[in-house]
Amino acid sequence: MKKLVLFAFALTLMFSVNAQIETPQPSPFSKMEQKVGLTDVTLEYSRPSMKGRTIFGDLVPYGKMWRAGANKNTMVTFSDDVTVGGSELKAGSYAIFITPAEKSWEVVFYSDTNNWGTPREWDDSKVAAKVTAEVYDLPMPIETYTISFDDLTSSSGVIGMMWEKAYVGVKFEVPTDKKVSASIDKTMAGPSANDYYAAAVYNLSEGKDLDKAKMWMDKAMSMLENPGFWQLRQQSLLYAKMGDKKNAIATAKKSLAGAEKAENADYIKMNKASLKEWGAM
Repeated sequence: MKKLVLFAFALTLMFSVNAQIETPQPSPFSKMEQKVGLTDVTLEYSRPSMKGRTIFGDLVPYGKMWRAGANKNTMVTFSDDVTVGGSELKAGSYAIFITPAEKSWEVVFYSDTNNWGTPREWDDSKVAAKVTAEVYDLPMPIETYTISFDDLTSSSGVIGMMWEKAYVGVKFEVPTDKKVSASIDKTMAGPSANDYYAAAVYNLSEGKDLDKAKMWMDKAMSMLENPGFWQLRQQSLLYAKMGDKKNAIATAKKSLAGAEKAENADYIKMNKASLKEWGAM
């Protein structure tokens, strides 16, 4: 019995030691990040190697869906809505699946990325985009499966896939012009109400130029159809800081009414305390 216990202990020790040994993965993980125009694109995949094998038509059969890499799904993430093959992909992550043929590949962007390999049950409603892309012959073999970001412009890029002697590229378009135009319009229109309000509150809280703070606060309030009770609260504090008790009280009462309507206990309490301090309650 004693020998059996010692043997079991020795086996446990052996497996514990083995579990701590780290060895290279046969298909190492890779992650790439690329800025395309103003859009962030991230690609995550595992990279198998040829190792003397015939790849397309053999290891990766023609006409059968492939995970576009090894291990977990190959996954691409876009920070903005993009267009692939005429289809709009909403900002987010997508698995890439490929059905190869000798002269072309069918490339699918699939909204479910939580698969190890291809999905057990395919769901057409999760196909966000589907593209048929031409296969180009390379002059030399690519030992390790490689995905790259190619042909970058300010408004587009190509997800290029290379292995063995095949190259396939899938173009995607990003909304650079739309984002730049919106930024130009916003900048040329001048500061927003929130910008004026934030500047006024900063000057008030830091004891900086109160005349400027009042000018900015008045501008912000004139741009707001219905100022929030929290904004009116800051305006009342600014009036009080400048010695304008009459306007401070009137504005605090508006803030109090808004806070009571919203049932915000904190602002109700703060406004009542200020009104009492200013002799209005």
